[in-house]
Amino acid sequence: AAPPQPPPLPPPQSPPPRSPGLPTAVNITWSSINFKTILRWQPKPSDYFYTVEILGEMLGNTKNDLTTETECDVTDVLRNVRETYTAHILSVTSSRMDNFEQPPYAVSENFTPYNQTILGKPEIQNYTQKDSKMSIVFKDPLTPYMFPNGSFQSVRDIFKNDLEYKLYYWKDQSSGKKDATTKSNKFEINVESTKNYCFYIQGIIPSRSKSRTGQESMVLCTKYGTEVFIILAAVAVAVLALAIALPVILCKRKRAKLAREKQPLNGP
Repeated sequence: AAPPQPPPLPPPQSPPPRSPGLPTAVNITWSSINFKTILRWQPKPSDYFYTVEILGEMLGNTKNDLTTETECDVTDVLRNVRETYTAHILSVTSSRMDNFEQPPYAVSENFTPYNQTILGKPEIQNYTQKDSKMSIVFKDPLTPYMFPNGSFQSVRDIFKNDLEYKLYYWKDQSSGKKDATTKSNKFEINVESTKNYCFYIQGIIPSRSKSRTGQESMVLCTKYGTEVFIILAAVAVAVLALAIALPVILCKRKRAKLAREKQPLNGP
């Protein structure tokens, strides 16, 4: 009799099948200002859900809950701002993913917060123009990240010496701009003493190849002309008051002199 044949080998394992028919996310974008980062995509799901996986070399793999939204705040996941991250946006049919099928997914472009977040608007605290000196004091934008004591870190706390600010200023009603740069939170510049000036400030990261300039602060203007007008008006009021008061005083003195002349002389 022929010896028994060994059982056939099992077929080679293939990757788990993907769920058929589900659309995948498109137009995936990272939107980040002062390290607050929102991931957005399309389309709005109709009969399925999305879940987002964030991958990084140091982070590993983190996954959020199922959602029907088309955006996700990933700020808290990207705390290591110098790391490069990728997002996988999975399309799933239900909250149960135990059928061992690989859901269809879309992959985002890489994102490095330190290199790509946009600097927000600096907050101008005060500004003065005295004679030929204009002084401007401003605050760094804050980030969502906090120190152990509960205070928020500013963009300067993260970028340190990589951060600069540029001031653009010009004479009011003129188009010719000048600029100045500082690594501090104050500008002091020389200007013409009798002219009004307008200005704005924006942050800069010179070491970047892209997204070097931040958002512009609001435009503010000095009011030297108004101050001069107020001063001149005050002088005019003082002169007018003196002009009215002087005849009254002189009149009183003249009346007093006439009254003395009419008094009889006291004889011995």
